[in-house]
Amino acid sequence: MAKSEKPTIFHAEHTPLKVTFLVFSGSSIMCVASAIDPLRAANRISGETLFDFKLVSMTGEPAVTTCGLPVAVSGRFDARDVADMVVVIAGFGTQNYATAVLLAGLRQAARSARAVGGVEAGTWLVGRAGLLEGRAATTHWEDMEDFSAAFPGTDVRPDRYVIDGPVFTSGGAAPTFDLMLHLIRSRLGMAVALDVASVFIYDQSRASTDAQPLVSLGRLDGYDPRLAQSIRLMEAHVDQPLPVATVARRAGVTPRTLENIFSKSIGETPGAYYLRLRLNAARRLVVDTRVPLADVAARTGFSSAATFSRAFSNSFGKAPSQFRRN
Repeated sequence: MAKSEKPTIFHAEHTPLKVTFLVFSGSSIMCVASAIDPLRAANRISGETLFDFKLVSMTGEPAVTTCGLPVAVSGRFDARDVADMVVVIAGFGTQNYATAVLLAGLRQAARSARAVGGVEAGTWLVGRAGLLEGRAATTHWEDMEDFSAAFPGTDVRPDRYVIDGPVFTSGGAAPTFDLMLHLIRSRLGMAVALDVASVFIYDQSRASTDAQPLVSLGRLDGYDPRLAQSIRLMEAHVDQPLPVATVARRAGVTPRTLENIFSKSIGETPGAYYLRLRLNAARRLVVDTRVPLADVAARTGFSSAATFSRAFSNSFGKAPSQFRRN
């Protein structure tokens, strides 16, 4: 597919944009809201239906989000329906949804749509359909390594969202809101985009190319910048943990000062926080992936499977193997 064959939807255009949101059970309600509500607000502010959107599911039944709230849909996904923009929203359980019927449907929809993309784990389904081959893309930071391995022909980036020609991908709820604001701003102008942001008291402080943080600290208002720098160092070295003294030196403070900063801001030592950060990353891999436990230990900086299992059990009350079975 040539990148220049379809005109982008991200440009000034006042004609209505037909949007189909394909929502799967296991999605985050925040991802669904971040995708839909900015467009709903833009319609209200402009007084016109400039984003003509509908929600569908594969079965025609409501999609049940991770918090248990169902998302009402207007019917089944039909790849023959004409849409300018097709958005796939998914979360947990995505591996179970990549059926031949779905993937063929996405490819068919992409041929007629002007743009197609995925939100959070929806990026996996777009990729499985072959629509990310030769493109730049992103996904949620938890899946970045596995996503890169699964799609070697894709330029996987840690950005908040990526637009590459007629294909777009977003890493999560907040980046999706940013993406929709960008769409509104591109099509309807800055004034409408600012009005939409004001409806939600939303202050967009990140660019699309900003890396997704492992630990979200918002705009860091009220935080000691040395704390933020230290946490960023820790998250960048989960697989090969830095000594606390090295973290302190790179943050420009003594180990004692760093301990005081962590104690005041977080209530625990830098070492304890670093271990918790690594164990939380390990828990996500244990629960949400099929990565062998020995590889989970290596990815999260433990010298042996036994050391990892002991630390995991102490923190979560069960061995990693038991946690995965449950």
